[in-house]
Amino acid sequence: MYGVTPDLTCLGKILGGGMPVGAYCGPATLMRHVAPDGPVYQAGTLAGSPLAMAAGLATLRVLQADPPYARLDRLAGDLATGLAEAADRADVPYAANRAGSVLSLFFTGARVTDYASVKTADTGRYARFFHGMLSHGVAFAPAQFEAAFVSTAHTEAHIRETVALARDVLATLGAGAG
Repeated sequence: MYGVTPDLTCLGKILGGGMPVGAYCGPATLMRHVAPDGPVYQAGTLAGSPLAMAAGLATLRVLQADPPYARLDRLAGDLATGLAEAADRADVPYAANRAGSVLSLFFTGARVTDYASVKTADTGRYARFFHGMLSHGVAFAPAQFEAAFVSTAHTEAHIRETVALARDVLATLGAGAG
C-alpha cells in the first residue's frame, strides 16, 4: 500500500477475532533463525494456544472470503470528509490523519505529522467535542491522541448520523466558543 517492504511484520489483537493472538512474519532468510530451525527461541504464555489459533484461523477465513477493506476505507473516508466539512462550517481549526479505516482528529490548523505539530492541537476543545458527541451516544476516543476506527458493524447510516451530530456539536465549539 505504501511501497514499503518490512523486514518483519508484527500483528496482534484483531488477528484472533477477540482472542489473545499475535503473529510475526518475514522473509524465509530471517524466519529460518527462529526455533526450531534456528537458534532464536521464541515463546509466550499463550503461544500456540489451540483455542486462540482456531479463532485466528477462523477470522482469517472470514476476511479472505468477504474482504471488508474497500468498504471500510470508503466509510472512513466519508467520515473524515464529513468531519472536516463540519469543522470548516463551524470555523473550528481541524486536521485529520487517516489510513484505511483508522483516523485521528485534531483541533489545530496545522498539519499533524510529529510531536511538535500535535502539541498545537487544542485538547480542551477536543474534550468538549468528545463529551458533546458522547452525550448523543457517539463514542470517540477520550483523548485526541488516540485513533478512531470504523468497523464492519458501522453502516453508511451510522456515518451520516455521526457527521450530522458532529456538525451540531462543532457548531457549539466554533471560533468564538474556543
